[in-house]
Amino acid sequence: MSFKKIKKEDLQLNPITMFSEAWPLLTAGNEATGYNTMTISWGHIGAIWNKPTMTVYIRPQRYTKEFVDSNELFTVSVLPSEYKEALAYLGKASGRDGDKIAKVGLTPLFDQDTTYFEEAKLVFVCRKLYQGQQIEEAKF
Repeated sequence: MSFKKIKKEDLQLNPITMFSEAWPLLTAGNEATGYNTMTISWGHIGAIWNKPTMTVYIRPQRYTKEFVDSNELFTVSVLPSEYKEALAYLGKASGRDGDKIAKVGLTPLFDQDTTYFEEAKLVFVCRKLYQGQQIEEAKF
């Protein structure tokens, strides 16, 4: 599948429903060293330091965090709603235990030293600008 680059000015989406309802896939790693993915429902899109940014939250025990920590790039792939069952599975199963991507039938694509999925309708290729630990005591 051929993806078309979208200028940030032309991007039309609702970031609240993108995270809370579409459940994007956060993926890090590449074909040479391996990769892993997880479903996310927590995140933000905005601007920091005059740059378009995406903030994602990963629990320390998640296997995908190891890949995010050791790679400069990660992707956030938004899949069509018919993949909801696969997204639910990818959010619960660990890549430590087997090839969960093959189990749900997604097609990984490798580009720019990172990984995303052919089935995605929208892919964000992200470069880490900042990484920190969330304070557990924060109450909402």
